[in-house]
Amino acid sequence: MKNIKFFSLLKPTLMVTAIICSTLSLHNCADLDEDPLVANLIPLSYSNTAELGVSVTGIYSRLREASQWSTFFVNGWSGDDITTHKVSNKADFREFDQRSITNENSRISGNWRDIYAMIRAANTTLENAVALEALVDPEQIEIRDRLLGEVYFLRGAMFYHLARVHGRIPLPLTSEPELDISLSSIEEVYTQIESDLLKAESMLPELYPKTPLGAPRPNSGSARAILARLYLDWAGFPANDNSKYVDAAASAKQVMDNAGNHNFGLVENLEDLWTLENRFNSESTWTIAYSVPNELHNRKYGKLGNPSDLDGWAETFAEIRFFEDFPEGARKEATYRTDHDWENFKDQAAPVFKKIVGPAGDIPLTDFNTNRNDFYLRYAEVLLIYSEASARSGNTNTDAWEALNKVRRRAAGLPYNNTYPTPVPQRILNASGIWENHPTLMYSDVTSGDLAELTFTERKWELAGEWLRWNDLVRMERVDQALSNRDPQVSRNANGDLLPVQNAIMGSLGTDNYFAPIPKREIDLNPNLAN
Repeated sequence: MKNIKFFSLLKPTLMVTAIICSTLSLHNCADLDEDPLVANLIPLSYSNTAELGVSVTGIYSRLREASQWSTFFVNGWSGDDITTHKVSNKADFREFDQRSITNENSRISGNWRDIYAMIRAANTTLENAVALEALVDPEQIEIRDRLLGEVYFLRGAMFYHLARVHGRIPLPLTSEPELDISLSSIEEVYTQIESDLLKAESMLPELYPKTPLGAPRPNSGSARAILARLYLDWAGFPANDNSKYVDAAASAKQVMDNAGNHNFGLVENLEDLWTLENRFNSESTWTIAYSVPNELHNRKYGKLGNPSDLDGWAETFAEIRFFEDFPEGARKEATYRTDHDWENFKDQAAPVFKKIVGPAGDIPLTDFNTNRNDFYLRYAEVLLIYSEASARSGNTNTDAWEALNKVRRRAAGLPYNNTYPTPVPQRILNASGIWENHPTLMYSDVTSGDLAELTFTERKWELAGEWLRWNDLVRMERVDQALSNRDPQVSRNANGDLLPVQNAIMGSLGTDNYFAPIPKREIDLNPNLAN
């Protein structure tokens, strides 16, 4: 009889469903009536790739348990683009919004627990797969390698995801609990993430078989895209290793040069990204997929981005000053629901993110469960990483300007592959909801100036509302600059009163407060995590 290792998954019947749904399409995936023992009991040492595949499925199940909630992106409320409800039950989000995070914050505690559960599952899978090194059949070797590539990818991505919240974190690399493990240095953390992602890249195919657009099963380009983001962070605070700008640019360029092989590319219309119909698309370089019919819910979008005036749950709002400063044009219309009279909401006067609630009529407000996928890193960000990192490494070149201009053209409502050396009208939505050229809003390509700073600002607008802005402010040490300047300037209610900041800053804006504390529960269990 085989030795058995138990996985305490909450819903065993979802394990196989989750990965098969993401492999096929999630559009019409039926529930599978598998034997729960097959899903919940994994051999201590795998004898074939089918057993390895079931274990990888379990890791995805763990990922979904963590990622389905807004908690997964809790750090995003620290940015100057996102805010939350000023009262109600959003206290844990407000702590990030106001930069006053306690180590008893339930969101960081839950996030820590869920992500490390996934990392432990990855470690167990890697250990149990050692026996598969003896495989000789080429087809089975190919299957083994891409499955193991996924494991390294998922572990590296989650170490990175948690490091962006806490900075220094522990790095457990075995399935056995290390009760006295200590925090690793930021260099050790980044080096481990790099190692995992490089292994993943070497083992993953250019295109994962039978997988829809958006890489819900990551490919080698997915790993290289996240490496590009890692190197950009590595070059900034807190590591401040400027040599990594070269690596960031080179990694982003590698993804760009091979985009066709990975099925990556910009979508023509930014508005299309936020519709349910286009939840699988070429722009996402890694997609975390969901399916309500199969009880694989996403609980971050739709209802949670609306105030109670619109039957919402008032969790994720847009900052007023950021909205005021946002350049007019197609991208602003694709980012916000500008059709709302948000200045006069009785619940909380704040703009509504179209990126969160979807276009009018797209995501029903009857339920907080949605089919929306998470686009963990978009191809537009790859272009902007290349542009900024090239400039900061001293290599301001034609390709870097073109990468920036592609994003800017689409933001103006123009075909991104055309060039515009002279000004042309931008496109905006008119009062009837029809796109038309605006005679006073003009666009032309940029080919001079401070490319690094132009691109940094472009990231501000392009990635607004995607829980990413805070990380940019941290790496460039611009938190104080951004969060000290949040007072609304022109937005007034029907009485003519200037609207206030909804959640005023309470904590330090210094570098000593850039990262969230380690959860108290973890320190109580292991005091070594206090240092």
